[in-house]
Amino acid sequence: MNIYITALLFALVAMLANGEYFLGSSMLSRPLVTCTLTGLVMGDVTAGIIMGATLELAFIGSFSIGASIPPEIISGSVLGTAFAIGANESTAVALTLGIPIASLVLIVKNFGFLTILPYFVHKADAYAEEDNSKGIERMNILGGFFAVNLPIGLVVGISYVLGSPFVTTVLEAIPEFVINGLGIATGLLPAFGFALLLQMMVNKNNVMYFVLGFALAVYLGVPLTGIAIFTTILALIITQFSSKNTPVAENVGQINNNGGINYEDEEF
Repeated sequence: MNIYITALLFALVAMLANGEYFLGSSMLSRPLVTCTLTGLVMGDVTAGIIMGATLELAFIGSFSIGASIPPEIISGSVLGTAFAIGANESTAVALTLGIPIASLVLIVKNFGFLTILPYFVHKADAYAEEDNSKGIERMNILGGFFAVNLPIGLVVGISYVLGSPFVTTVLEAIPEFVINGLGIATGLLPAFGFALLLQMMVNKNNVMYFVLGFALAVYLGVPLTGIAIFTTILALIITQFSSKNTPVAENVGQINNNGGINYEDEEF
């Protein structure tokens, strides 16, 4: 297959994955999906699935939580898998290339958020003042396309045409302290996102559940799956207990002799 056609197909795969929210959080952006599609384009679906499973484990915590933006896993998965399959290399090569590419392309994504997206946001605000819902919807779609979807597609397509040696050279040219900083930031941002969510969610009525989960994980060594099972059971017990003990109003709405409604016999 012509290299330019292949690059175009990879760009379309990346753009499709970036448009996952059009289909309602369909998880199209996950490595298991994008690597499989990349393997299909490269003519080796099996290798794509295997590399996708490996990268899925590496990026398993890469979700946008609160204000945190995870590494751009779509470009890292597509390019890492494409270069590894093209060179007949193992999943280790896909992983070695995928993670730094994802961290590097995150800069492009943030640049789009900071420079391109605000224009469409302000236009949407103007349409909101005019009560123009169609305009707001149009700005929402165009903003996502030009700020994220199109740039990521271009990065993936151009990077594949230039080849893995060029990408590797670019990565090696980046100072080590920048790479280390990106790695540290990548690890801290999810925690920061969780902190922002907890700031909004935690109150005196539910803080004990967070403490319980922390104690189970840290002091008893219960894995996350076990904590999820225990907390689900606890939630069902609490909700069933509460529903059984919910007071029911009796003798409500009885009509008195004057034709009005008598509320004096209510018992809550």
